[in-house]
Amino acid sequence: MPNPILPLWEYIPDAEPRVFGNRLYLYGSHDRAGCDRFCDYKLKVWYADLDDLNDFKCSGVSFSTVDKPDRPSDTKEWTQSELYAPDVVEKDGKYYLYAYIVGSKGCVGVSDKPEGPFRLLSRYKYDPADAGDDGIYNDAGVLVDDDGKVYIYYGFTESHFNEINADNMYEIIKGSYKRPIIPDTEDVPEEQRFFEASSPRKINGKYYLIYSPKKGSRLAYAISDSPRGPFEYKGYIVDNSVDYPGGNDHGSLMQVNGQWYIFYHRMTNNTIMSRRACVEPVTILPDGTIPPVEMTSLGFEKSLDPYRITPAEIACVLKGGCFITEIDIFSRPIVNILKGSVIGYKYFDFGDDFSSSEYTLALNVRGQGCNSRVDVVIDDYDSGEVIGSVNVGLSDGVYKGKVKAVTGRHAVFLKPTFEVEEWTEQWFNKPLFELKEFVFMK
Repeated sequence: MPNPILPLWEYIPDAEPRVFGNRLYLYGSHDRAGCDRFCDYKLKVWYADLDDLNDFKCSGVSFSTVDKPDRPSDTKEWTQSELYAPDVVEKDGKYYLYAYIVGSKGCVGVSDKPEGPFRLLSRYKYDPADAGDDGIYNDAGVLVDDDGKVYIYYGFTESHFNEINADNMYEIIKGSYKRPIIPDTEDVPEEQRFFEASSPRKINGKYYLIYSPKKGSRLAYAISDSPRGPFEYKGYIVDNSVDYPGGNDHGSLMQVNGQWYIFYHRMTNNTIMSRRACVEPVTILPDGTIPPVEMTSLGFEKSLDPYRITPAEIACVLKGGCFITEIDIFSRPIVNILKGSVIGYKYFDFGDDFSSSEYTLALNVRGQGCNSRVDVVIDDYDSGEVIGSVNVGLSDGVYKGKVKAVTGRHAVFLKPTFEVEEWTEQWFNKPLFELKEFVFMK
């Protein structure tokens, strides 16, 4: 499944990936297209069999703070606020959901199945002296250690830690509170300091905390020899704003079929609210560090097939004002394409067929009343080879152009431009067309 890895109409940010049994589960928030607020009043669980990561399924609403036709509210006794950034862990054959509810005291749900649905077990129980973050437990991430002890990491603008009573999974152990567990003094650069999005993992005997730092659109990570910290900043894993309209990020690491991945999200609809789940493979070096990875269109795929229709919205490079927007559940074109915009996809495998000297590239567009040209560039949008171009007209339709036949693996960038007799500000800001999909043809 390419990025985004869920059906393209689904908006699941803040993904906590977990492998239970022979399935990969994604627990995340639920965003809404065309909404000016983060998240929703419900949670959904998506899962895929480990031997078929191209076929994610949805188990439906797993938890809700408002009444739904097929599910009553789980929290109507005290809140009807939005649900943010859940986590789920397994303990003694039960699955525990840790839900952050905006402006409200959080809660724990329980289920016999990892996909839920989850029933309310309890709100957090604690002495106020032993809980940070006003007892809300913002963006809580939970770790069940090898010895059975359970730890919770949370916070907004400051990192907090507690131990949970493993006998009931919702009671905060008195005297366990610590803050901050990631150094947060003024002399620490902002790109290292904690902002939110706590996600703990234990890897090769070390404790990792993945989080969103105070500066940038990155997922950073810190490592400790103890679950109680302190954690030492080691770097960042992925940045969702590199050549793309970025925003807050939230995700985590998970090993799937022997390969480690970083799960994160990207924005659509020209907002920071409509976020969709993405994934990139990572390498954990012998010293425990993780080299940063680039955003791609690949997801769980090894490469994209240029000879199959590519939906425009899996672009991983969007520069110069263009963005993806949802018109309806079937249509999410790239819009606001201007002279100087760049639309990029990483990576296509063109194969090793030398029988053709040129291909045809077909673009399916929605016209904007402007004649333009799209240059096709491979490998690097600034210095790469221009292998051809497509002339796009005023109206809706399919426009074709000849491009040089290439072989092997390449990033592909579409760079629109146009010529007018008189250069004016009006022409400079005029959208040229909207891109729906494209395909290379031998």
